[in-house]
Amino acid sequence: MKRPDRRAFLAACGAMALCPTLPQAAPMIALPSDIVQNEAATIMAVRTVSPVVAMTFDDGPHPRLTPLLLDMLKARGLRATFYLIGNRVVKWPDIVKRIADEGHEIGNHSWSHPFLSKLGNDAVLSEIDRTTDAIYKVTGRPPVTFRPPYGAFTNKQRQMLYQKRNLPTVLWSVDPQDWRKPGASTVAKRILGGSRPGAIILSHDIHTGTVNAMPGTLDGLHERGYQLGTVSQIMGWPLWQSRSFRRVVKG
Repeated sequence: MKRPDRRAFLAACGAMALCPTLPQAAPMIALPSDIVQNEAATIMAVRTVSPVVAMTFDDGPHPRLTPLLLDMLKARGLRATFYLIGNRVVKWPDIVKRIADEGHEIGNHSWSHPFLSKLGNDAVLSEIDRTTDAIYKVTGRPPVTFRPPYGAFTNKQRQMLYQKRNLPTVLWSVDPQDWRKPGASTVAKRILGGSRPGAIILSHDIHTGTVNAMPGTLDGLHERGYQLGTVSQIMGWPLWQSRSFRRVVKG
């Protein structure tokens, strides 16, 4: 796979933007229709023989549940990826800062959690840029991956986002359907049963049952020999906190 290009990643930060230098990515599973110039525009899992998986948590931060989850991860020395909603970032910045300070990755999950597939490009970019700006203002760095609410993002939109913002769209390979609130034991069972090396696991830290499922899930993954990493880590990118960014004039 070709080395990702070094086009500027334009973020909505006033008259300026942030440009990450993207490193060599590990081989990724992607359909031919999801490739832009031989680069992965859509990621569902990572092709690897190493026993690594990425736990991801959507729709936060939650004022009560996210800190509980962070306590669980800290006690086990684990890192996860949090796909945050922009309007919640500005409401609970202290939790967002804690997520970043404790070594977890923060991804972009739009500003207001709409069905982006129903919106035009300008509206889509506004949702994403506002969220990038909010995350940058709290943490000092922009997100480097995007997850669409409900997974509702067309192939054309994914290509557009990758071309204009250099943001890959990260979906998932394991879905416990925790949003249906099936109970903590069922959530844990589904995650453990579906996990494979390179899996990206979807979950939501806004549901009590999901957070209650995490001790058994995290310990169960460990007992099965899995190591947890952030999305960037399992893709072979540097830890999000160690990425260097340079300012470029937005144009």
